[in-house]
Order: sequence, then C-alpha cells, then structure tokens
Amino acid sequence: MAGDQTESRRVFLKRLGWAAAGMVAGGAGLDIAYEKHWVEVTGPRIAIPGLPEAFEGLRLCHVTDVHHGPYLPLDRVREIVRLALRQAPDAFVVTGDMSHRSERYVPPVWRALGELRAPMGVWCVMGNHDHWHGIEASRRGAVEAGMVELRNRAAPLQRGGSRIWLAGVGDLWEDEQDLAGALRHVPRDEAVVLLTHNPDFADQMDDPRVKLMLAGHSHGGQVSLPLLGPIAVPCKRKYTRGLVQTDVSQIYICRGLGMATVPFRMGSRPELAVIELTRA
Repeated sequence: MAGDQTESRRVFLKRLGWAAAGMVAGGAGLDIAYEKHWVEVTGPRIAIPGLPEAFEGLRLCHVTDVHHGPYLPLDRVREIVRLALRQAPDAFVVTGDMSHRSERYVPPVWRALGELRAPMGVWCVMGNHDHWHGIEASRRGAVEAGMVELRNRAAPLQRGGSRIWLAGVGDLWEDEQDLAGALRHVPRDEAVVLLTHNPDFADQMDDPRVKLMLAGHSHGGQVSLPLLGPIAVPCKRKYTRGLVQTDVSQIYICRGLGMATVPFRMGSRPELAVIELTRA
C-alpha cells in the first residue's frame, strides 16, 4: 500500500510537471485570465441518513488546501478567512494542507486561521503538506488557533437534545488511519461526519455509521482543460471534485483554495464549500 501511494505521488507530480513545462511561458497570462483569486462559495445540500431532526440545516464551512507559501500570500489567507466568517456557519471543518514548500509558512497561516470562530467549534485534520513542512509546528499552530484536531478520534456535536459525531483520520500518505479506534465510543445508531484529507480513503472506509466524508487534496484537478478535463490529480479521478457516492457512504471533495506545483488554476476555481446537512 505504501509503495502504491508513493507511486501515485510520483506519477501525479510528473504529469503536472509536464503540463507546467508546456504552459510556463503563458503562466503570466493564465494568472490574469483564470481564476486563482476567484473563490467560489458553493452551497451543497447533502442528505444524511439518520440525521436527527434537530440537526436539519446544520451548516459546515469546509476550508481546505490553503497552501500558504510562494503562490498564496498571507494577505490572501486573511481575505479567505474574512470570506469564511461571513458565511456564519455552525462549525468550521479544516481538512489539511495549510502550508506550502517551507516550515516558515506554517506559523503565520495558522495564526491567520485562528480568527475562525463558530458556535459549534473549529475542527481539523492534517494533510500531506502539513507533514512535509513540519507536522509538530502544524499541530502547535492548530492548538494555538483554537482548533481541535480529530486525528483518529471523534467528538460529539449536541443540539436540541440530539447528537451527531464529527470524526477524523490521519493523512493517507503520511499518517495512520485508525477508523475503528476513532469510532470506538460512537453508538451504532448515531450518524458520523468523517474528515479525511485524501479522498482515496473512501475506498477503505467500510463503517456504516459514517454517513458523509469530507476531503480536499485534489484541488479539483487545479488545471483542467476543456473537453480533456484535469491534466492530473493526486488521487483517483473519481474523487476529483464534488459529491461522490461510495459503496457504503458518500464523500464531498472540495476543490480547495490554494495551489501546488504550478502557481495558477485553470478550469478549477478555488472553492469554499458551505455544506448544509438535511435529513434523508
């Protein structure tokens, strides 16, 4: 499994590198013409089997793949935070890859994200870049930002005398995924929303308590050509973007907010997803 994941990383970076080589001469034009600054606030309404009536309409603002670094400066992070706060969700969920290229970008991005506040809390899991650029610094940053990291653990959300659970697992490429351990205290008849950075974990997830998974990582392809679609994605293509049904659950893959490998987006606008839960 680890070898397959390493090969997936290698193939993804190689393909996107080829694309970058062919497009770098026009990169400045793409930067102007396309959408790296044009954040789309989406509002997917997702049916959750077994959702208690008290949680009808619960809104989760999904922040992922900020990639603060040479391609996305701190001023843009602050703009994203202000945009997210204007959505006034019940809770924020953050699914990793906050920094890019260097550990020096880690503390500033988490300080900026520390402005996020919601009535039902701010929750996170880490992504592969958070590991690559200093996982201990990332975890310290999350704590100082007032976030709760759901690393192979679950926490209840209470409303109107009812309860659902938020849970999370470690990054698929760089950490452990202990779903059984995370859900060991969750009753069999209560609904779980699971945070995972990498959507490929959906193929391993076989617990029927998990009614919805939320992931990033894909950037929606980041560079997606007309008719041809994404040049490359760092996960299975079926998990490129949007809501996908699995054999036992469903997963929403957010396109994320930043960039990796090349400093522009094409055909894949950055996304801030404000997910509304509804009863199935």
